[in-house]
Amino acid sequence: MTEASPGRLSEEQLVDWLRLIRSENVGPRTFRQLINRFGGAGAALDALPSFAARSLRGRVIRIATREEALREIEAARALGVRFATTGDPDYPSLLREIADAPPLIAMRGVSWTAQRDGVAIVGSRNASAAGLAFAERLARSLALENYVIVSGLARGIDAVAHRATLETGTIAVLAGGHARPYPAEHARLVEEIAERGLIVSEMPIEWEPRGRDFPRRNRIISGLSRATIVVEAARRSGSLITARFANEQGREVFAVPGSPLDPRAEGVNDLIRQGATLCARPEDVISVLAENAGTPPRKNLFDDDSLEGQDTLIDELDLFAGLDGAAFEERAAPKRFSPPSPPADCVADLDARPRGDDAPQRDAHEVVLSLLGPAPIAIDDLIRVAGLTAREVQGVLVELDIEGRVQRHGAGSVSLA
Repeated sequence: MTEASPGRLSEEQLVDWLRLIRSENVGPRTFRQLINRFGGAGAALDALPSFAARSLRGRVIRIATREEALREIEAARALGVRFATTGDPDYPSLLREIADAPPLIAMRGVSWTAQRDGVAIVGSRNASAAGLAFAERLARSLALENYVIVSGLARGIDAVAHRATLETGTIAVLAGGHARPYPAEHARLVEEIAERGLIVSEMPIEWEPRGRDFPRRNRIISGLSRATIVVEAARRSGSLITARFANEQGREVFAVPGSPLDPRAEGVNDLIRQGATLCARPEDVISVLAENAGTPPRKNLFDDDSLEGQDTLIDELDLFAGLDGAAFEERAAPKRFSPPSPPADCVADLDARPRGDDAPQRDAHEVVLSLLGPAPIAIDDLIRVAGLTAREVQGVLVELDIEGRVQRHGAGSVSLA
């Protein structure tokens, strides 16, 4: 058995921690309660069957086996993934501060990336060209100020933010396990991020993400970050869940204003009305973070309405609420901010529009039209984010001109008419 170095688990301790956190209905809160009560993961595993039976009126919960934990450790090693606990020096310090920090995370890449101050950039998967161009500019400017960009590897805004900061290091948080990055066409992007940045997941290595796992991931995105910036989000966008988590965690929330005519801007414009800090340029973020370092959040941006009847974030049993069998469930944001959770076999619907490394080829007319919005975008930027040749984009713009669907502006910019 390997010995533990200071702050790190031995091999045997890691097996126990994995078994406990992978057991049925054991989440961050229950895990901490069990560790505190029994003094360690091994002792908690020994006591859990009888303790759960007493607390839950005879209900039996499934405890992960030693063989399952060993298989996960071997699978992690094969992928170059290592585990870090909240006491590990490699565990991200900002993430450690949040109330529901994962007891154990799996990391791949350069560990020290997560010790820098993070800024999350999140937004629409179906983003406009203007939104993508601004997210790229924002990410690069913040990286030059030594902030590490954090996002969720999704199509659209997330992917642009990651790609813009590959050279300086970026952090991608997975909704599933390291062996199942989502979306699949970002597999090459995952490899590029791991070279100089970091890939983080709290889920089992082989876990296929379900719809409900994406909001759960969002609390880690905000938890790794001093601030969360939302660039384009409809009213039911998952990005608003990330903003809510950031606010609850005492972190800054920024929103990039958009055209009132564009549905992709309704959510961010609502955030600004609710008190989020307006972000129209990188300096807006840099100055606020410099002024408010170490200060608590200024206001609650979200109503504290009852969450009764909302989908759960983490199914977690409270074994310490008395012997009445009551279950504790950490809940997601109110429904008006939460996208509906599709069934597991429909998770691909969360990202309906492929874009990126291995995305299927789409008609140039469809690509250009989907990227245009009410806000003017420079044609050069449109060509770059569309991934098409200049001739293809100009040809589509001529067609749209003839149809009366685009408007030309000064400085070589266009928008939807």
